[in-house]
Amino acid sequence: MIERTATVDGIPMRWLERGEGAPVVFVHGVPTSPELWRHVLGRVPGARCLAWEMVGYGASIPHGRCRDIAVARQAGYLSAWLRHLDLGPVVLVGHDLGGGVAQILAATERDRVAGLVLTNAVCYDSWPIPSVRVLQRLAGVLPLLPDTALYPAFVNLLRRGHDDRARAAESIGIHWRHYVTHGATRGLARQAAALRARDTLAVADRLPGIGVPARVVWGAADQFQRVSYGVRLAEDLGADLDRIDGGRHFTPEDHPDRVAAAVDSVLARLHEVPR
Repeated sequence: MIERTATVDGIPMRWLERGEGAPVVFVHGVPTSPELWRHVLGRVPGARCLAWEMVGYGASIPHGRCRDIAVARQAGYLSAWLRHLDLGPVVLVGHDLGGGVAQILAATERDRVAGLVLTNAVCYDSWPIPSVRVLQRLAGVLPLLPDTALYPAFVNLLRRGHDDRARAAESIGIHWRHYVTHGATRGLARQAAALRARDTLAVADRLPGIGVPARVVWGAADQFQRVSYGVRLAEDLGADLDRIDGGRHFTPEDHPDRVAAAVDSVLARLHEVPR
């Protein structure tokens, strides 16, 4: 993987890139970063895989200060980045908040999206989850706490979201480093404060009209994003649902083969369906 950066509309943006071919853009959620996709990118041959970092997340936490980092606004940042790289219609792959970003962009700028893969994504009124609501209530207090005060909660969240214990341990180290480098309490407080279900509810009635090849992959044992939402999302998108029994929230880390297979399936359909 190659790490790349560019300044887009005055905002420094970061992404990881691997491979050549049809462009596939991966968008992470909270509390992760583009490294969420590290086990997926190498499993999609024949594609140019780009894992974009949301503004105010990961190594870009500092760039979220004094900026709107809500999910709806992230779709605008992503659109600007796609234009900057002169990428044509792309296959969008989204997890958690990144799935919300993907839905919004596909619903509002249909010509930018060739296909869609969503895995354990926020949608409709499925979010914010209870632990995030707690952070929202504590937003005024969090910046006063040392970063170490949040570490036990961070560890617990990631452990609850993984069904592969080894991947959970790996994930904690990879994603916590960005918070500890750039300020966990302030970074998480800004992220939590920006989360609002109205962003996905605003495009919910447009999902059936998106009309691109799509797949939905869902860890059925996810405690954060219930599989019933995945079923509804698949129905609205006219997509097949790959239900991972026993799978939890962080499917790109625990089940990269299943996510990559869904991406391959959408890419294969694009070769069959004239645009």
